[in-house]
Amino acid sequence: MQAIVSVRDAVKNYTLGNVVVPALRGVTLDVTAGDFISIAGPSGSGKTTLLNLIGCVDTPTSGVVEVAGKDTRQLSERALTELRLHTIGFIFQSFNLVSVLTVFQNIELPLLLQRELSGPERRTRVLGLLEKVGIREYTNHRPSELSGGQRQRVAIARALVTRPQLVLADEPTANLDSVTGQNILDIMKELNRTEKTTFIFSTHDQHVMANANSIVRLADGEFVDRVSPATAASRPHGAQV
Repeated sequence: MQAIVSVRDAVKNYTLGNVVVPALRGVTLDVTAGDFISIAGPSGSGKTTLLNLIGCVDTPTSGVVEVAGKDTRQLSERALTELRLHTIGFIFQSFNLVSVLTVFQNIELPLLLQRELSGPERRTRVLGLLEKVGIREYTNHRPSELSGGQRQRVAIARALVTRPQLVLADEPTANLDSVTGQNILDIMKELNRTEKTTFIFSTHDQHVMANANSIVRLADGEFVDRVSPATAASRPHGAQV
């Protein structure tokens, strides 16, 4: 199958004053459409940086990051925004919901930005997703009235409402208890199975990694290997995860 993400020798450096801090050191990775993979590694390993490059939030210092066949370094800011809006969904660790909007309005927001669907079409799409993630009864609630697990379900629905090819999730269960976290992962896996949406999520949690089809392990900004969950569990220390 065709790669929806292709990363080639990606380097990302950040400058702090007179000091250059390397976040990624020549990472190469292909992600096939329909994959459900985890990027794993300790804090500072480069997980979030790699997600930001794939998500067109940032561009590499050198190397190539292609998303849906487009080289992100060659795109204008406007083109990057369009790629994010139409191809990629984001699920953030901190949810990033708009506090003054209702659950319905938070999920509808990306569709309003796209300006492609009518009001009735948007309503049908949003309510369908609310049903799918199990929070239809909270349609008119504000984020402050929801639990952490409920807010994460809203974030998942918002990420999926545009029917993106690719969903990126940065530590999607970090702020949740183990039962709620597993429920969130089950929802993501079901959507991956039924909608064929590609999921890439970062984590340092062994339990979360066990749900992936494969695990990409990073350490100190470098690619270590890509292994099965069983292999990762059997030798966690050797790969620093």
